[in-house]
Amino acid sequence: MDLRNGIAALALVLTAHQSHAEAAALPPPVEQVFAHDLLSELISINTVHEQGTLRAAQALKAHFLAAGFPESDLTLLAIPEHPNQGQLIVRLRAKSPKAKPVLWLGHLDVVEAKPEDWTVPPFKLTERDGWWYGRGTQDMKSEDVAVASALIRLKHEGFKPDRDLIAAFTSGEEAGDGSGVEWLVKTKRDLIDAAFVINPDAGGGAFKQGARQAYGIQTSEKVYVTFQAEVTNRGGHSSIPEPDNAIYRLAEGLGRIAKFHFPVETTPTTRGMFAVNATQETGQTAADMLAVAKLPTDLDAAERLSQTPRLAARLRTTCVATQIFGGHAENALPQRAQASIQCRMIPLDTEAGIKTKLEEILADPEIKLTVLSPSAPAPDSAPDAALFKVFSKVIAQSWPGVKIMPHMDLGASDSIYTRAVGIPSYGLSAIWTDAEDNRAHGRDERIREAYFYEGVEFSYRLMRTLGSIGK
Repeated sequence: MDLRNGIAALALVLTAHQSHAEAAALPPPVEQVFAHDLLSELISINTVHEQGTLRAAQALKAHFLAAGFPESDLTLLAIPEHPNQGQLIVRLRAKSPKAKPVLWLGHLDVVEAKPEDWTVPPFKLTERDGWWYGRGTQDMKSEDVAVASALIRLKHEGFKPDRDLIAAFTSGEEAGDGSGVEWLVKTKRDLIDAAFVINPDAGGGAFKQGARQAYGIQTSEKVYVTFQAEVTNRGGHSSIPEPDNAIYRLAEGLGRIAKFHFPVETTPTTRGMFAVNATQETGQTAADMLAVAKLPTDLDAAERLSQTPRLAARLRTTCVATQIFGGHAENALPQRAQASIQCRMIPLDTEAGIKTKLEEILADPEIKLTVLSPSAPAPDSAPDAALFKVFSKVIAQSWPGVKIMPHMDLGASDSIYTRAVGIPSYGLSAIWTDAEDNRAHGRDERIREAYFYEGVEFSYRLMRTLGSIGK
C-alpha cells in the first residue's frame, strides 16, 4: 500500500474510535509495584554515553531470567569498538509461528545531566506532587520499563504468541556514536528481523492544561544532517585589523542563513496531522491548519502558521547554527572560524540538495561547506490498514475518545535504521507528556505518575494484541 492511500485508509479506520472520554486503563497493583521499582533501578544506573549501557542491559537480563525466560532467548551483546555499550535482545517465542516477529526498540542511554543544574538528583527517581523526576524518566527509560514489564507479565501468564515478540534494549541513540540499532541491523540482522517495528521513542500523545491532545502514530520523521561552515585566512596581529576577518566573514554568511526560510513542503503524513490538529483549534489557526492539510498548499495559511516555531518546523526543512568556534588567541586576528549547522529535512529533501542550497545562501566561495554528520535517509512507513485498525483499537481501549492521527517527528529516532533496511517502523509512545513543558534532554526531566502506569498497561495490551493475530 502506498503512503497516500494508507493515510486515507487510516483516516477511515480512526473515525470509528472517537467516543466519549473515559478513564484510562491501569495495570493491576502488583504490576504497578514491579514497574515502579524497575524504573527506579534503571534511573539509578547512569547510562550517559561515557558510562555506557552495559550495566543497565545486565540488570534487565537479570529480571528476565528471574521471570523464567531461558538464557537462550536473552542475548547480551557489546559493540566491539564500544565495549561498555550493551545491547539486550529478548525473545518471547511462539509455539508455532504464524507470522514474522514484531520488534520493539528501546534505547537505554540518556543525555548528560549535571547535578549542579538540577533541583533533584538526576540519577535517582524522585517523587513529588504526582510527578516522577530523573534523567530518562521521559526519554526513554519509562518506555523501556513498559516494554520489559509487558514481556514479563505475558511470561508469567503463560501467554503463547502466534509469532515471536522481540524487544531490543540498545545503546547510542543519543550520542550519534555506538548506535546499537545501527550495529544490530548491519551485523546481527537475524536477531532482530521482523515484519515491522514498534518504537515507543516516537509518536504518542501529549496533554495541554490537563487535557489530552490527539495521539500520533509516527510513520515518518525528519532526517538530520550536520554541516560545517569554515573560513580560513592568514590572520595577523590584533593591533592591525585587516578588512578580511574570518569571524566577520563567517558571521555574515550565518546571518544570511538565519534570514532564509526553506519552501513549504507537506507530505501525506503532515497533511493528516494538520487535519486532526485543526479539530483541536479554533478561529484562524483551525482554518489555516485545514488549508495546509489540502493540496495545493495554501501558502498564506502556511506563513501564518509558521509564526509558531514548532508549526514552522512541520512545514519545511530547517537549518540552524548550533555551534561556533573561532580564533586562537585574544591578541591575534583569527586564522580560522567554524560553525556547525544542523538541518532537519522534510523526508522529500536530500542532503545533496540542501548542501547546494546552503552554498547558494552563504553566497561566498571563501566559506567552505562540508558534511560533519551525514544523513541517514529512511522512507516513510506506509500505514497498513489492517495493522492500523489494530493500533487504533488498542489506543481507543486505553484512552477512549482520543483522536488518532498520522505523525511526523521533528527529531530523529532509531527507526531511521530499521526503515532504511526495509522494515516498516511505527512510533507508538506509551506515556503521555506535557505539551507545554517538555523536559526531555533538559533540567528536571519528569513524567506524570498516573500516565506512567497508563503506559505500562497500554504496552501490555498492545503487545498481547499484536502477538494474538492468529487467534
